[in-house]
Amino acid sequence: MNRGTPEGRGKSLRMDARSTTRSGGHAALYDAVMWPAERAAVGAWRRRLAVEARGRVLEIAAGTGAQFRWYAPGTEVTALEPDPGMLGRARRRAAGAAARVAAVQGRAEEVPFPDGSFDAAVSAFGLCTVSDPAAALLELRRVLVSGGALLLLEHVHLAWEPGRTLQRRAAPAWAAVAGGCRLDRDTLSSAREAGFVLVRERTHVAGWIVEATLRNAAGLRAER
Repeated sequence: MNRGTPEGRGKSLRMDARSTTRSGGHAALYDAVMWPAERAAVGAWRRRLAVEARGRVLEIAAGTGAQFRWYAPGTEVTALEPDPGMLGRARRRAAGAAARVAAVQGRAEEVPFPDGSFDAAVSAFGLCTVSDPAAALLELRRVLVSGGALLLLEHVHLAWEPGRTLQRRAAPAWAAVAGGCRLDRDTLSSAREAGFVLVRERTHVAGWIVEATLRNAAGLRAER
């Protein structure tokens, strides 16, 4: 796949995606279901995540663009979302964001930009939906500058029993009705395996929700 340059920020771009991760879109339903959680706690977590997202930012699996409102003015955000229904709502939100946000159709497993294009990468409840999280994380390392930040807000596979077993058993059925969302992903472990180094971590809801900042290990080695 030819990878172009991250240009045209502030405008809506379109790139071909081979598959979607949120089958059927269900964008309006997704926003309605998430609204109480966004009001109760998720909005505050998103705001804190956005504080570290500076410069040129790549957001993957952006969904309906719920993260956009929290990015600071002056930040240049390229947001990837494969599902056309989600992308339509994301583009409307991008138009009203304080940051410059370009909503792009594309997959996290095949980021269509050159190496070192971004200062930070964001996944806010996104890596649970991508079809190949290991490939997506390797792509994020590739497009980040040396020492670039990976900022995560994700629900993860619980470390304690019986919660962990219950999630594993429920995962296939949940994925079938929730657009591919998986309950049983050890996202931080996968990020470390991809070459990221954990800088800080904060957990919520008995360890189910994780906020984390990671850095590109190659970049950290180069700075020593």
